[in-house]
Amino acid sequence: MKFVQNQDTKRGCVFCRVQIQNSDVENLIVFRARKAFVILNRYPYTSGHLMVVSNIHLPTLEDLDPETRAEMMELATTGMRILRKVYQPEGFNFGANIGAAAGAGIAGHVHLHVVPRWRGDTNFMSALADTRVLPEELDETYRRIYTAWNQP
Repeated sequence: MKFVQNQDTKRGCVFCRVQIQNSDVENLIVFRARKAFVILNRYPYTSGHLMVVSNIHLPTLEDLDPETRAEMMELATTGMRILRKVYQPEGFNFGANIGAAAGAGIAGHVHLHVVPRWRGDTNFMSALADTRVLPEELDETYRRIYTAWNQP
C-alpha cells in the first residue's frame, strides 16, 4: 500500500505509463490483448498476483464498452487457468476495488485482481508487521507466468 500512497501523481497514471512503453519485462506485463493487458502486481499479496487492466483510462467497469469488459473477464479466466498450472493454488481472490472508498489504490484506471490463495498463506508477518513474505522474487514469478501464458 505504501507504493500506491507514495506514487508520483505528477507523472500520471502508472497503468497508462507502462502500457505505452516498450519494456514489458521491466514493467512486468505478461500479456497484451486488443483492449486490455495482464500485469504482475509489483507489491503482491501472494506469488502470482495478477492484474487485468483496460487499455483505456476510465475509473469503473460500467464506463467500459462491453467488448473491453468481456476481454478483461477472459484474460482473468486465462490467468486463473495459468496460475493453477504454475502454482497449484487452492483458491483465488478475484475482483476489483472501484473507487477510493472501496480501497482502489489507482482509482482512476479500472483493473481486476486475480490473487492465488492457499490455506494458511496469511502469516504473522502480514497480520502483525504489515509486511509480506513471498517464496520467490518477482523476476522468477514473471518468467514462470510469461512462459506458461505464451506457450504455443
